[in-house]
Amino acid sequence: MTIRLTAALTLASLSLLAGVADAADTKRTMPYYGSIGAARARMRTGPARSYPASWLYQRPDLPVRVVAAFKEWRKVEDPDGTQGWMQANLLRDTRTAIVRGTQPIPLRERPAAGARLTWRAAPGVVGRLSQCGNGWCRFDVRGQAGYAEISGIWGVEPTETLP
Repeated sequence: MTIRLTAALTLASLSLLAGVADAADTKRTMPYYGSIGAARARMRTGPARSYPASWLYQRPDLPVRVVAAFKEWRKVEDPDGTQGWMQANLLRDTRTAIVRGTQPIPLRERPAAGARLTWRAAPGVVGRLSQCGNGWCRFDVRGQAGYAEISGIWGVEPTETLP
């Protein structure tokens, strides 16, 4: 009986903590950017599993913009502008971006137009963001990093600053 009571109290505590985290997340200032954290994530037409899936994303780290919240559901916008609902547990706060446009973008050694070119990133490449400010972000694609102009990527606002 003691084991069952302990297990029940532990589950109740975890449920309360999850509820507190969910409540805190729904109070975030909308919109905000995050990324898909699951290997497979369904976008639905409404905030419940009973709504039909409109897309199946199979690209972890794809950046999304969260525009609304309802309980454990988040209304997200993908880089193409498609909006729909995903369960919050499929998303994470890791900041990523995707190269937009039709041409590769230069990644530089420092956040300056005249800095040495380190490499180029093709359209559709997804990388992690850090050190954003003054129109530039450090863009890291599996260990290859450089500074990208914010105008060439989707996943960060032009005036946003990231540590």
